[in-house]
Amino acid sequence: MTHEQDQRAEAARQWASAIMGVTDARWAPASADASFRRYFRLTWDEGSAIVMDAPPAQEDCRPFVDVAARLAAAGLHVPAVRAQDLTRGFLLLDDLGTQTWLHGMPRTPDAALAWFAQASAALVQAQLRVDTSGLPTYDTALLERELALFPDWFVGRHLGRAFTATETALWGTVCERLLANALAQPTVFVHRDFMPRNLMVSAPNPGVLDFQDAVRGPISYDVISLFKDAFLSWPQTLVDAGLATYWQQARDAGLPVPGSLADFCLQAERMGTQRHLKVLGIFARIRYRDGKPAYLEDAPRFIGYLRDRVAADPQMAPLGKLMDHLGLHR
Repeated sequence: MTHEQDQRAEAARQWASAIMGVTDARWAPASADASFRRYFRLTWDEGSAIVMDAPPAQEDCRPFVDVAARLAAAGLHVPAVRAQDLTRGFLLLDDLGTQTWLHGMPRTPDAALAWFAQASAALVQAQLRVDTSGLPTYDTALLERELALFPDWFVGRHLGRAFTATETALWGTVCERLLANALAQPTVFVHRDFMPRNLMVSAPNPGVLDFQDAVRGPISYDVISLFKDAFLSWPQTLVDAGLATYWQQARDAGLPVPGSLADFCLQAERMGTQRHLKVLGIFARIRYRDGKPAYLEDAPRFIGYLRDRVAADPQMAPLGKLMDHLGLHR
């Protein structure tokens, strides 16, 4: 921790302690984050709270406050914002506990599917009820910026090379097909990182975190993020069963998913392919720009996801050829 970070942590501790009226509270890191945000847990005899430290030069607390209110109004279990100092980048939040789904959920398929059914029910509730007016749109420009992270950071910086003319043509075809898939979908509230690491074991279950980057976008984005996770890999049979559960819940709720389960699964998996390429770029950027190397260690998981889709979806054949050129194998 740098001296500046130490100073910010101490200022955040004093600010939160004064608001809660405690003088002898315990103070400890609560979680790590891929961004510049940090979280601390303030604990005293009668309770606890979470303090978010988001340096204003790098982070903006206002989207978190805004989306938290939208989700709470829709009945989702999110941490209430007890106090805020937007000038300094401090938020005081309800503490939803210490166990994420990443560490708390069962790993056996049947038991895991019961948990995933709870998560997809919460997702359906968000898609049905959250007010999305004024949220950014997952439009062509945003999708293209995200896809560009792969050639710019993963290929250019991590692999240390540029696309050849042949690879540029393949990449253009991949992007065209992924954009068409995303933009053809009905739009709803999109969390953008709806996965077990951002769900808390709580009552009601799940508690939802890390929603500050929410947008209005493709209906399949969050559900495929739930199953094609950055930190856990599930058998395709479980993924298929989980997608079927969500699809049925969404249909029953009146959400505009395709009438065919097979069509929806293909739509979701192609949406996932866009996300996997983006994540590879983000993980490389986090390593080389932000000095956080650990995330890129999960690159093989995403390369595996992409290889699975190339094998299953003829439309993704150009991606398979590109990966061959780049030497990206399991």
